[in-house]
Amino acid sequence: MTSTASIQTVGIIGAGTMGNGIAQACAAAGLDVVMVDISEQATAKGLASIAGSFDRLIKKDKLTEADKTAALARIRTGIDYALLDTAQLVIEAATENLALKLKILQQVDERVGPDVILASNTSSISITRLAAATGRADRFIGMHFFNPVPMMALVEVIRGLQTSDATHDAVRSLAERVGKTPISVRNAPGFVVNRILVPMINEAFFVLAEGVATAEDIDEGMKLGTNQPIGPLALADLIGLDVCLSVMEVYLEEFGDSKYRPCPLLREYVAAGRLGRKTRHGVYSY
Repeated sequence: MTSTASIQTVGIIGAGTMGNGIAQACAAAGLDVVMVDISEQATAKGLASIAGSFDRLIKKDKLTEADKTAALARIRTGIDYALLDTAQLVIEAATENLALKLKILQQVDERVGPDVILASNTSSISITRLAAATGRADRFIGMHFFNPVPMMALVEVIRGLQTSDATHDAVRSLAERVGKTPISVRNAPGFVVNRILVPMINEAFFVLAEGVATAEDIDEGMKLGTNQPIGPLALADLIGLDVCLSVMEVYLEEFGDSKYRPCPLLREYVAAGRLGRKTRHGVYSY
């Protein structure tokens, strides 16, 4: 069984925002990284993002040029899953789409050795469901990093129904090794953070829709009253109102509890194409 001491190379499927962020954190911690995506253009873009992030840390005197050079030298990229043959842990960080993740995980499962741990960075899909698509459900786990990965300390380590203690312990230790603080979570819709966060955002939309306060005052109240760095409505714009809506719809379907009903105002904003920062207009204009 793979242990944290034996994990020296981490494979990452996906070179997007989450994938390259995870790659950066692993490489900075001294691990070798193999980052795979569907095109050389995608991996080049991911590598450029990592270099840019390192440059920002250098400007803040949190990293040296030598550290950057050494970390980048530990990252290999490509489009062939054969590159994963050297990895002891493979983290899937593809788009949040069940069919796509199942396809990737089945292909990786067939490719890598029997002792390799497979993990998914999913923020919403059942770990038990994903694990069932592989032949190693006991060596499958959720490893949910938060965006932006280099800055956010938390990793949710999510156990599926058949995840072994050894797998859980190895991945939890690895999270600590790359400078993160892990929390152990049982598989359930939304896990812990999003299960609490997204309904709070949804309730902020109800308060706004009912005219209890303006968007600005709702956000100011939550920032000053609960010591949050950003208000829930501004955070929704950052996340994407369509993402918030889809998560609430998943909760409503999975739990069958009316407390998870999406606010009609949230639905209306999404229907209007007001999705937040990415469309320059959500609750606020950008």
